[in-house]
Amino acid sequence: MRLEVFTGPPFDENAYLLADDHGEAAIVDPGEGAVALVTRARALGLRVGRILLTHAHLDHISHVDVVKRTFDVPITLHPADRALYDAIVEQGRFFGLPMRPQPPVDQWLAAGTTIDVGELSVHVHETPGHSPGGVVFEARDPNGRVTILSGDTVFAGSIGRTDLPGGDYGTLIDSIRRVLLVFPDDVAVYPGHYGATTIGAERRGNPFLI
Repeated sequence: MRLEVFTGPPFDENAYLLADDHGEAAIVDPGEGAVALVTRARALGLRVGRILLTHAHLDHISHVDVVKRTFDVPITLHPADRALYDAIVEQGRFFGLPMRPQPPVDQWLAAGTTIDVGELSVHVHETPGHSPGGVVFEARDPNGRVTILSGDTVFAGSIGRTDLPGGDYGTLIDSIRRVLLVFPDDVAVYPGHYGATTIGAERRGNPFLI
């Protein structure tokens, strides 16, 4: 499994390039780092087949159009975040930032959905709380090794903010306990901001969870 991160200002959001060992790939949350990500994917000759969105806050979707235009692949999002996705220009005004409308979503995600990225199986888990339609992606390689892309559900030592429209603290904590903390301690977690962590590190040391 190849997993590379591309981060850009002003929110330092992590966009991810996910690929199997044979060049089949998906792009997760193409924010401001997406231009460098696209350049890297093309340089590696990867066959990008899908755009996966953990949620629809502006920093995670600001460059969906760039990826769509480059690779002409489906955009996938949970339907509970459709209103946020469609309101990206209004989201930008809230932060004082100009934003472009993004292309329409092609496929709606739901809990239990499995998406094949070559030899990788990407399982969708609903984790509302940071946003109504937040999800995490469980990427599993042919050997059964699991990697979690958590969006803004959980960070290293923290959790996603819940003070934006549609956020709810209790719902987010329940999502983390119900979905993420059932995984073994050694499972790696790659969040939407900051560095990677593990399930065990968050179980033992995240002040919001202990």
